Amino acid sequence: MPETPGHDPSRRLLPALLLLLTVFGPISMDLYLPALPALTADLEAATSVAQVTITACLLGLAGGQLIAGPASDRFGRRGILLTGIVAYIVTSALCAVSPTVEVLIVARFVQGLAGGAGLVIAQAAGRDVYAGTALIRFYGRLTVAGGLAAIIGPLLGGVLTTVADWRGLFVFLAVIGVGILVIALLVFRETLPTEHRLAGGLRHTLAGFRTLLADRVFVGAVLSLGFLNAAVFAYLAGATFVLQHIYGLSPQAYAAAFGLNSAGFMTFGFLSGRTSERWGPMRTLTVGIGITALGAAGLLTAGLTPVPLVVVIVSLFALASGVAGSTPPATTLALAAYPRMAGTASSLLGVVRFGFGAVAAPFVGIAGSTSILPLGVVTVLAVILAAVSCSLLAWHRRPGTAAAPATAS
Repeated sequence: MPETPGHDPSRRLLPALLLLLTVFGPISMDLYLPALPALTADLEAATSVAQVTITACLLGLAGGQLIAGPASDRFGRRGILLTGIVAYIVTSALCAVSPTVEVLIVARFVQGLAGGAGLVIAQAAGRDVYAGTALIRFYGRLTVAGGLAAIIGPLLGGVLTTVADWRGLFVFLAVIGVGILVIALLVFRETLPTEHRLAGGLRHTLAGFRTLLADRVFVGAVLSLGFLNAAVFAYLAGATFVLQHIYGLSPQAYAAAFGLNSAGFMTFGFLSGRTSERWGPMRTLTVGIGITALGAAGLLTAGLTPVPLVVVIVSLFALASGVAGSTPPATTLALAAYPRMAGTASSLLGVVRFGFGAVAAPFVGIAGSTSILPLGVVTVLAVILAAVSCSLLAWHRRPGTAAAPATAS
């Protein structure tokens, strides 16, 4: 039976820590985005090669979750989390001293591996302690936290570029990691009791994967969220070049525009958690995909014909907001039925989310830094595939997914 946080001071602070852990991915991705053009010039790299630093981090985040999720189901959440945070600190420092773009790509991959532990354990530990509508609200808060990190990251990055180069930004990430480590040591207590852990080794883990992949609701929810994240990570990879190179925004102005879109991400993530309680996860997910489609269509239009900056900003806003609105219901549909395999289920969800994003991100730079068309094409295709995947849920709903239960135990 899941516990409700509040039995002791550390447990009352646990939800805040779980929200904080979700900034691992967004902060790692977003803080240095305003400095990406400068990084490209400093390391004498092509635009598409510099964007591989984003891809490498995404692949690492996916792989790290695939490892940390099942491991936490077997050995508990706390030890895996602390190991991941320490590794994140070390690899952030390695990124800061990378002499070439190739070394930076490798360091970013390992940084992503370490950061993946925080992401997957935030979701799994939340499933340990919440149920019903409380679980939906919690995943809504995770989405809001990710949006907040997306706002803070570029804004801080834009400010820090006035006093430090891109290497200094990675030093800042290492400092953030140290702060999170201290908080985790003080606050995080084991959320998965020994008697609830899964026994067995690799064979048992593979059996768990087979169970999950045989569930069409799980697969539909995971694929929907994966393709939507492909769209949003394509946006992360391409927006800095679109807004700075094509429309001439400064790093600080780009950070402000990015922050506006991330505010939409936060708002719609919060509203999605609430509307899922009233409409049910499936209906909320469908609405979120529709909003994302509007944003993708706007970007495609911008790639086919010149449009004012405001059209691009509004399209990016709709894209980010739609993905945020889709994330809590899709996550709930994927994880709610698997309390004993929350880490394993979260790992597959994370692998698909960040893996699809890693595949999509390089394509937005295929025409260099002077065209919006690749970004429009990638996001439209991703939304179409998300809608097709969502139809898997409509054809075969798991009992009880139309509306989550109203209790949290």
